[in-house]
Amino acid sequence: MFSYPVTLEKDTNTGQVIVDFVDIPFAHSVGDDEDEALLNAVDALETAFESLMGSRLAIPTASPINSRPCVTVPVLIAGKAALYNAMLESGSRKADLARKLNISPSLVDRLLSIRHKSRIEQIESALAIFGRRLLVEVQ
Repeated sequence: MFSYPVTLEKDTNTGQVIVDFVDIPFAHSVGDDEDEALLNAVDALETAFESLMGSRLAIPTASPINSRPCVTVPVLIAGKAALYNAMLESGSRKADLARKLNISPSLVDRLLSIRHKSRIEQIESALAIFGRRLLVEVQ
């Protein structure tokens, strides 16, 4: 669900590799080679998530990979994105979640902050309020 297919293109002027996200057209990354470009793409994806959240827009689910290269967000970020989308879908506000979790609204801000290192257990508890579970798959 949070492994996003990308297209890779070599810039003929600089020789760098450009990464474009199929599902998030405004997110891009670059690197000296394919590995570096894909590594940098994780940060670009996280920044795109922050932008979408700041604009109160849903974070899109990833398209099928279909043998394309992909960028997968870390589990914690995936959990935060899923929580944000669940809140958006239900029409819940941060204050509502704070009340249900019996925590301060500032702690909810941290739970949803892409750059904050929350505990995964907190994300799981918050997702449970919306009837969701965080599942991890190892490949």
